[in-house]
Amino acid sequence: MKKTLLRSQELTCPSCVAKIETALKVIKGVSEVKVYFNTGKIEVQHDPEIAKTEDLVKAVKSVGYEASVAAF
Repeated sequence: MKKTLLRSQELTCPSCVAKIETALKVIKGVSEVKVYFNTGKIEVQHDPEIAKTEDLVKAVKSVGYEASVAAF
């Protein structure tokens, strides 16, 4: 398992969190998602062989939010 940290500056409410969590959790290979709307931090535990980092970013964008990979 790999932990990937994403950032999004557009998170403003719990509804944003729910949309992003749902979009990420349906990706095969994702085992855990934590979204913090007050900091814009999105932590994703995933199998990098199945769920690529690009897939995670695309999933966030698919529900209307910008996202980018962040360093720890």
